Amino acid sequence: MKNKLRYAAYAILLLVICSTRQLEAQMPVRKGPASADEIKKAQAVVEGNPDSLKAHKTYIYAMGLNNPLLIPQYRAWMKKYPENVNVPLAIGTAYYNAEMPQAKEFLLKAATMDTQNAKVWFMLSSDAYMRGQTDLSTEYLKKATLIDPSDAGYAFAYLKSFENSDPNGYRQKVFDFLKRFPISDRGAQALYSLATRANPDDKVNYFEELRRLYPPQKFSWSASGMIELADIYLQSNPEKALSLINEMGEVNDWKIRKQVATSLIQIDELEEKQNYKEAICKLGQVKLPGFNYIDDFIALKKSSLLEKAGEFTAAYDSLAVKFAKLPTDQLYTALWLYGRKIGKDKEQVDKDIETIRNNTAVPAYPFDLDLYTSNGKLNLNDLKGKVVLLTFWFPGCGPCKAEFPHFQAVIDRFKGEQVAYVGINVSPEQDPYVIPLMKNSKYSFIPLRGTSAFAEKYYGVNGEPENFVIDKEGKIIFRKFRTDHTNHRTLELMISSLL
Repeated sequence: MKNKLRYAAYAILLLVICSTRQLEAQMPVRKGPASADEIKKAQAVVEGNPDSLKAHKTYIYAMGLNNPLLIPQYRAWMKKYPENVNVPLAIGTAYYNAEMPQAKEFLLKAATMDTQNAKVWFMLSSDAYMRGQTDLSTEYLKKATLIDPSDAGYAFAYLKSFENSDPNGYRQKVFDFLKRFPISDRGAQALYSLATRANPDDKVNYFEELRRLYPPQKFSWSASGMIELADIYLQSNPEKALSLINEMGEVNDWKIRKQVATSLIQIDELEEKQNYKEAICKLGQVKLPGFNYIDDFIALKKSSLLEKAGEFTAAYDSLAVKFAKLPTDQLYTALWLYGRKIGKDKEQVDKDIETIRNNTAVPAYPFDLDLYTSNGKLNLNDLKGKVVLLTFWFPGCGPCKAEFPHFQAVIDRFKGEQVAYVGINVSPEQDPYVIPLMKNSKYSFIPLRGTSAFAEKYYGVNGEPENFVIDKEGKIIFRKFRTDHTNHRTLELMISSLL
């Protein structure tokens, strides 16, 4: 199962749960069966010592999780060994590690047999969250934290459950958590998460506090936070950014950021001397890290320098290309300003943007996939005449599920419009999670059955989530974008521009 797109800013409860699995190494996730002889031998070992988790691991691996005989065998063993909690625990943990819904039956049984097993309650919380049962997930998390209050992973997952339900009290809960776990990376993660969702002024203060309390050289989440903090400083005070960057060293993208900071300092000096052409040349040599928060800033900086150099058309053209790919109100304001200076009205500006988009648009593959909501299928051609928001996802994908509330908030603003919201699940083994998730979370996307092979072959998807906006004629206009609480407007602009 693919999930190569790892953006720390999208770390939500499910991602936390997945990253804290303490039993993951204990149980297999193999799907296909071994030889009959190997299975027979492994079964004999289990029946000779049903309390051995190692024996269960070998047997489950030999059988394969998709073997239709596996669950009946474990149900039979549960009847034969009714007092042995390791029987349901073994098979429940195996399915849990594979993020398969069959885990629930056996983990619930294990929980009733051993009510003080915090790991079981934690796994049940994950399963409930995958089904969209957030209240039940929180209830299970609470049980885990009460049983083992020293576990920072359980405590952090429980803390995150209050992020949306109690936003006013959440900040205090975070700082209370830091007092409980002052040397845990979970403390750094909690403060990082608080910072990413904060308003601009508080964001800087929280990131600086993260830097002070959790030295980024020792704490990975603090190191992640310094990326955003450095990029904030690059936009307002590149000298301050350079100081932070030097502290981080020159590994990975920090070496690139150091070059960016040094260049911006020089560019500011050239701009102050009104040497705009040399500043433009210098800015053109700037290479940005693959993941950054300053892409728009650099684009606006370039257009501003071009304007000061009297190159209004070049300033307009550079922003038009940028806005056409990933629109924001800030980009459009500047674009419209430069457009007026070269004699363009709003209609002409919009026409230019449309031309750029059409030149890069490609036909979307006309999928014909099974619906989860009926026995029918949906073909992309059935949606002609509608703007389509398409996302490739799977229930165990934390970043995918982090986007759903934001997609829904935007889609709700287009009620009554010709807009379709479609989600293709690429993990058939997690099919049973799809409808419960939608019903419990009240998401309105059209759920379709897919596979990761289909997504990669026909849409070039290398990791989930991957998102597309398709126009009324079936052409892909926007792709490779993410949506969170900070940029609903960008998705709105994408959709509205195609209506």
